[in-house]
Amino acid sequence: MAHINDGEHTKAIYTMIKEGLFKDAIAVLNKQFQANTNSRAALSLLGYCYYFTQDFVNAANCYEHLTVVCPEVDDYKLYYAQSLYQACFYQEAMKVTCQIENPDYQVKIVKLQAAIKYGEEDLAAAKSLVDQSPSGDPDTEVNLGCLLFKEGRYEEACKKFMTAMQVEGYVPDLSYNIALCYYRLKQYALALKHIAEIIERGIREHPELSVGMNTEGIEVRSVGNTITLHETALIEAFNLKAAIEYQLKNSKEALTDMPPRRGRIDPVTLHNQALMNMETHPTEGFEKLQFLIQQSPFPPETFGNLLLLYCKHEYYDLAADVLAENAQLTYKYLTTILNVSAIVLANLCVSYIMTSQNEEAEELMRKIEKEEEQLAYEEPERKIFHLSIVNLVIGALLQKLGTDTWFYAKRCFLSLLENLAKQVFVIRDAVLYDCLQFFSQCEAYGRNVKVAMEQPLDNIPIHAGKNTVTYEARLLKSILIEIMD
Repeated sequence: MAHINDGEHTKAIYTMIKEGLFKDAIAVLNKQFQANTNSRAALSLLGYCYYFTQDFVNAANCYEHLTVVCPEVDDYKLYYAQSLYQACFYQEAMKVTCQIENPDYQVKIVKLQAAIKYGEEDLAAAKSLVDQSPSGDPDTEVNLGCLLFKEGRYEEACKKFMTAMQVEGYVPDLSYNIALCYYRLKQYALALKHIAEIIERGIREHPELSVGMNTEGIEVRSVGNTITLHETALIEAFNLKAAIEYQLKNSKEALTDMPPRRGRIDPVTLHNQALMNMETHPTEGFEKLQFLIQQSPFPPETFGNLLLLYCKHEYYDLAADVLAENAQLTYKYLTTILNVSAIVLANLCVSYIMTSQNEEAEELMRKIEKEEEQLAYEEPERKIFHLSIVNLVIGALLQKLGTDTWFYAKRCFLSLLENLAKQVFVIRDAVLYDCLQFFSQCEAYGRNVKVAMEQPLDNIPIHAGKNTVTYEARLLKSILIEIMD
């Protein structure tokens, strides 16, 4: 960055912003802010630059400071709330909106509050707020369409988005919403038609975004995560195209065609990269999916896809661990629990039983039973035995100590001990003493029960003294005692 002479900072900053050099502008503005932490001009421009580059957390910090420096300016309060909303700090954003009493801002506030409630998945509250918006406002149609989409009423949602586009003219976001509805309806040709229009317009109107350059092997600089990029809906369109390609098992160029970005990649792109490259780079793919489920929010398909891919690659123990460690997500994100391997569900039930969470185990089994009954009604020729397998595993666990039942019980206890050691959660002492008693019983009756059957091709024989339930139960017991102490 070139040296800026005294008295030319304002001109230089506005030139940088005009030319899209936001990082350079942020660097200069930060120096000015450090020199005068109450500079309204520096804070306002800094907040704008951060927001434009989608760094919403830093944008919120700037606008929060401005609400203190200029408490009489309601614009800053609104921008502060919008930044918090974009950063997914929904409760904080709602709190700020309630502090704006100026009636001139009422319409904008109601729209923002509806968006906040939608983000929190409080659809009833969101609908109530949308109903307060002007009926002729195109935003109202869009918001109603979003609510219908969330309810799975894709055809009705599509009509709302089309109505809004007839009023507003072509808007990339609306075209994407229409394409997404067609995707959900499995009308891929119509979805691809709208995606193609988004991409063609993006290439024509924003050649600086370097669409398709990576696929052609041309070295280009990162275009960053800017509002301009967001407004084109190019990233969303390419991700949806990638999802269709994945479903139809076609080429995988959609992810490489999208505008080049370095650094922070959006969760949907990260999710799709993991799926697309799973065959060639499974370890990297699993790491990405594991990373995503620890973020908030994350694409709702992530949790289910991680479980299904673990099962596809026969990592049943890892799938069971994910279910046991994220039980609260099981009911929220799995569209149908029968897509999950029966043995994985059995492992989850065993996890619940071994930690004295019998009600959760029973609830899971009721859900399996309900979905099996529904499937039997809809597809009577299809046979599903998930509940039978779960009952067999649990029955064997409760009635007989054997190599197989010990294997499933052991996996649950290992996950429990790992989380206790990491202090991820705390368990009542009574439950821990029940676990110690269980280990003692296994130690007493497991002397002649092997933990693994030797295979003829194994190079290293298993030590006879360590290949017993007694040995492993004693080891697990000692680890638990050490953690409790």
